[in-house]
Amino acid sequence: MKVFGGKYRKLNFKCCYLCPVEHLFSKPLFLDHTEKNFNSLAIDVFRFQVQHNPVYGSFVKGLRKDPESVTNFREIPFMPVEFFKNHRVVSGERPPEIVFSSSGTTGMIQSRHEVLDVSVYEESFRMAFERFYGPTEDLVILALLPSYLERDGSSLIYMVEDLIQRTGNADSGYFLYNHEELFHTLNRLREAGKKVILIGVTYALLDFVERFSINFPELIVMETGGMKGKRKEMIREELHQQLCVGFGVSAIHSEYGMTELLSQAYSSGKGIFRCPPWMRISIRDINDPLSLLPTGVTGGINVIDLANVYSCSFLATQDLGKTHDDGSFEIIGRFDNSDIRGCNLLVQ
Repeated sequence: MKVFGGKYRKLNFKCCYLCPVEHLFSKPLFLDHTEKNFNSLAIDVFRFQVQHNPVYGSFVKGLRKDPESVTNFREIPFMPVEFFKNHRVVSGERPPEIVFSSSGTTGMIQSRHEVLDVSVYEESFRMAFERFYGPTEDLVILALLPSYLERDGSSLIYMVEDLIQRTGNADSGYFLYNHEELFHTLNRLREAGKKVILIGVTYALLDFVERFSINFPELIVMETGGMKGKRKEMIREELHQQLCVGFGVSAIHSEYGMTELLSQAYSSGKGIFRCPPWMRISIRDINDPLSLLPTGVTGGINVIDLANVYSCSFLATQDLGKTHDDGSFEIIGRFDNSDIRGCNLLVQ
């Protein structure tokens, strides 16, 4: 496994190692981008993907969009995320280093994200996580993710496993259904004054607080993944109130990510999410998908994820939400009849 250090990564974009002519340019990716720098990089990635991603290139061509006419990242077309279910969405021809797949019920078509360079994913989630939560080695990370551990191909498990290892702490680790052991571990870590993050799928966290109650005000509880069909969906405020009471905390954190993305946004409470600098959210009109809406207006969520450089960085999701003037955003719900997905989506 390749591990990259440093404050940022310079990427050499190549269509594949089999091509006689390489498409080369070097750009810093994981930086605190200014609007100008982000715009320049997004347009470069867009043109690269139009040329080297057959699926996205055909999509843009079908819209009769000339890539050379695009001068602002807000003009870039967003491909429906559902394309990952029926197409090989890659920018290049080399074999993937790893393939992530979405969760789903029996008979549901799963999305497949072929990751040509897994080190890009590693650097994206490591730098984003530390941006929001500080150095990993200062943490104890506990994971209550039974539905993810019980299947293959979870990008969330790949991320959490890596973060657990990077803590270098013997107390970090997974809990499946051993809630009593988790309860005793949390109490011991609280008494030791450790900085602890508990990452849990929503229904499993609820199962835990229905059996156990703990008063751990410094604990960071991060819910992800929704109910996964295990329990009835709940209004976010009601859910977070139950978890706050059960864990003795003042707020519940959340993670917004999905199989088709290599970056995550995080919320430190009240369902307000913030992105790392290489990820942006915009809102599209549900009646006119090519038109973007102003802040404060609810519509479909579009995501720019520059870490998706070797797949597609411009995705129209099936999530409903709205943005705020400071760049943060909220999840309001999902389009009707949308699949249950791996990201954090609660009824509002």
